[in-house]
Amino acid sequence: MNSSHRKFRELIELGHIPKEKIGLARSLVDISPHGKSWQTFIDQLLLWIGSLALAFSVVFFIAYNWNDLGQFSKFAMVEGIMVLSVVAYCKFTEGSISSKVSLFVATVSLGVLLALFGQTYQTGADPWQLFFNWALLMLPWAIIGRFSALWVAWVALINVSIVLYYQTFSGVFGLAFSSTSAVLWGTFLFNTLAFIAWQFLATIWKWLADEWAVRLLAVGSGVPLNWLALTSILDNPSFILDFPFLAWLLWLCAMFYVYRKIRLDMFMLAGCCLSLIIITVTLFGRHILDLGNAGALLFLAFMVIGMGAGAALWLKRVQHGGQA
Repeated sequence: MNSSHRKFRELIELGHIPKEKIGLARSLVDISPHGKSWQTFIDQLLLWIGSLALAFSVVFFIAYNWNDLGQFSKFAMVEGIMVLSVVAYCKFTEGSISSKVSLFVATVSLGVLLALFGQTYQTGADPWQLFFNWALLMLPWAIIGRFSALWVAWVALINVSIVLYYQTFSGVFGLAFSSTSAVLWGTFLFNTLAFIAWQFLATIWKWLADEWAVRLLAVGSGVPLNWLALTSILDNPSFILDFPFLAWLLWLCAMFYVYRKIRLDMFMLAGCCLSLIIITVTLFGRHILDLGNAGALLFLAFMVIGMGAGAALWLKRVQHGGQA
């Protein structure tokens, strides 16, 4: 989303443009997509699909013909597409969508090369090392490329590394928590730090100011913490004093304050509402489902409907400039 669209949407969300005049305002500022805009979008979409399809086709071709191909042929194919992608990045204009796609394909090919090396020579390395080394080796490309998708891919690889690491070793958190809790705490802490750092650095480097990436990191921060809070409610009778539940409550209050009072973001507020509904319904369900009758399920159903409707009305009021 370019800056004009973003500013126009912010004006709508803050209530500066009445709902009945949005169409007129859009026509006056002339930001509606035209034929050329749609052509550009389709060109970029096909470029992404075609490039990634080419990279993954090499993977499937090697896997299908594994016994018929020699080691040299396998490595030559993967290294060839990686080298061609790097050459293409150097040839295309810096910052163009073509150069970014080329570097992303090279990153995917790098992971394929590492997996091929491990499978061919049976290095005996743990699975988490593949993804960690992948993230480590792609880091210079992410720094050079200045492309949000590469950094999101880097964060995803670190997350996979954390999960696979805790499946192999209990780690430091394993001394105090179960292996599942250790994984959730590890991913929550890393994603939260990445989430905070990303938003801070986005004020310095404008190429990081992609809302989809920030929101994806917010989901990566919230999901493991909500899981921990749910586990605390279901397993611990005194969950209110349990650390995961208190951490979730603090996280929810912080998210609400930042994205309601400091910088309005309807996606973040909607996520907070969803989290609150899930935790609240689980809390009530933990106590009333023991009754073992249909009335308990009916009550929970009405509760979900009521809280969902209330959240939608509140979000609509906030979007149109209400003080709720």
